[in-house]
Amino acid sequence: MKLPQKIIQFALLLLSGICLSTSAQEIDNYQLSVDDKISVSVFNEPELGIENVKISTSGSISMPLIGQVKVKDLTVQQLEQVLIQKYLKGYLKKPNVTVTIIEYRPFYIDGEVKNPGSYPYRKGLTIQKAVTLAGGFTERASKTAISIKSETDKNNTVSTSSARLTSKVKPGDIITVSESFF
Repeated sequence: MKLPQKIIQFALLLLSGICLSTSAQEIDNYQLSVDDKISVSVFNEPELGIENVKISTSGSISMPLIGQVKVKDLTVQQLEQVLIQKYLKGYLKKPNVTVTIIEYRPFYIDGEVKNPGSYPYRKGLTIQKAVTLAGGFTERASKTAISIKSETDKNNTVSTSSARLTSKVKPGDIITVSESFF
């Protein structure tokens, strides 16, 4: 009786590890976009850093000495490398750049919720939590006819799919709750 119990515990532990690594991987691969807020620091060069800057509608930020830098569709690690390369070109000998996401771009929810609009993204957000932030469902809302639109690639291709209350929400997603016919 103890052996099957230990096997089940091991399997659950293994599955939780897989879930944690997937979650961490999603964060590592997060691509910056318009309305994300970031901070950039350059070690031992405080005047070259910027704090709490929103990425412009053109997808860029303005950095001291090097000017406008396109950041849209880059991960944090990629942006750090881009900035290091730009500062190596005649400005710094060994730049150490750190980029931090201060605030993710908002998600949007419309349709049959009490307070449709944009809301700040939070890690671990699901459709159910998003609906709660929006004041809950209206009396006419269908809890099964929910769609979610997400940007899927660098060409701003939009993907629309059906969603469940447990579906994950990403920054910039647009959630639509349809009306129930019954």
